[in-house]
Amino acid sequence: MRDWKGSVAFITGGGQGIGLGIARALGRRGVRLALADVDEEALARSGAELSRTTVVETVRLDVRDRAAFASAADRVEAELGPVDLLFNNAGFAPYSAVADLRYEQWDVALGINLVGVVNGVQTFLPRMVDRGEGGYVVNTASGAGLVAGTNVLYSTAKFAVVGLSESLRLAAGEHGIDVSVLCPGPVATDILRNSRSAGEDVSPDRFGEGVLQATEAFLKAGTGIDDVGEMVVAGMEARSPWIHTDASMRPWVRTRMEAILDSMPEAS
Repeated sequence: MRDWKGSVAFITGGGQGIGLGIARALGRRGVRLALADVDEEALARSGAELSRTTVVETVRLDVRDRAAFASAADRVEAELGPVDLLFNNAGFAPYSAVADLRYEQWDVALGINLVGVVNGVQTFLPRMVDRGEGGYVVNTASGAGLVAGTNVLYSTAKFAVVGLSESLRLAAGEHGIDVSVLCPGPVATDILRNSRSAGEDVSPDRFGEGVLQATEAFLKAGTGIDDVGEMVVAGMEARSPWIHTDASMRPWVRTRMEAILDSMPEAS
């Protein structure tokens, strides 16, 4: 088992939800934590909690802002030391009916759920490569990044994060940097409520009241954030390409893979 004590982790969306669960798991192992989030109240609560366990820095960050990302990285590394564990976890649950889609909705949805991951990678990966001491990157996607649903905004970004992570794992491995992609199923977070702050045009309220209530109940019955945090650490210990929180997607992934194989021409 790897000794994580003394490592420095930068976690986007670290003030709440899955990010907080990951932070708690790492903090128990002596990892120094940098928590980044747009929600300053959540950051204050989580920072106060985790500072009783380990050294913590908090920074308000919109992951779409590349200059702010670079500034946050400089500040954190000056205070805590080089970041060798990166968790691109910030995300939200946008929704629009396909007939109502507009460019502005794509910009918000992809800006947070995909470009935010790209910005994290591009901010920290060159630093890891230059130091030549390895590192670990965990990108949070979703089960919706393995099997498409009707929420086009969400599936598009999450599929891209899975592909980014799989490719990056191959390329970054040459520098001793491991990469995993977290594909959670239902997790008991407030992601739907928090997603409303992204604006009415992509708010999950657009699902409609009945679907929204059923989705909220589905998520609340899911895996707890502390369990997810431990699953992430276990996945990192195993250097797993994919980290899952449950087996709910298994039959859908199997059906999709079989359909793809069946669609290919027979070998000549």
